Amino acid sequence: MSGKTPIGTRADYRWFTDIPTRWMDNDVYGHVNNVTYYSWIDTAVAQFLIAHEVLDLGSSTEVGLVVETQCRYFAPISFPDMVTCGLRCGRLGTSSIRYELGIFRNEEDRASAEGHFVHVYVARGEQTRTMPLPVRLREAATRLLLPA
Repeated sequence: MSGKTPIGTRADYRWFTDIPTRWMDNDVYGHVNNVTYYSWIDTAVAQFLIAHEVLDLGSSTEVGLVVETQCRYFAPISFPDMVTCGLRCGRLGTSSIRYELGIFRNEEDRASAEGHFVHVYVARGEQTRTMPLPVRLREAATRLLLPA
């Protein structure tokens, strides 16, 4: 719960997807366990890639490997809340992309959590040699960039 970086709002993000919480997401403290937030982040990025025809789970020749993640928590979420994940592009490199996500509870405008997720693109079969970002990804991710 950092006091220096302001907590994001929905206006800070460019693409959204809804994810329902599940009964099993709650921990013994009565709120969603931290590991579930990482699952939502991973799911939101995958849904974005599939929706923009960047990722075909069976045949894509380039794949993004996760090399870094982080999540900051501001307010609890509990079942049966609905979660909306907002997505933006924090950095678009030659072979890597940094997704930044806001996790919003129900209709709240202020994020309950914010995180990031960095993919480095590699050849699917080798997974050791970096590859340029797929053209479709670069086109879709450009629309996720915030104005300077």
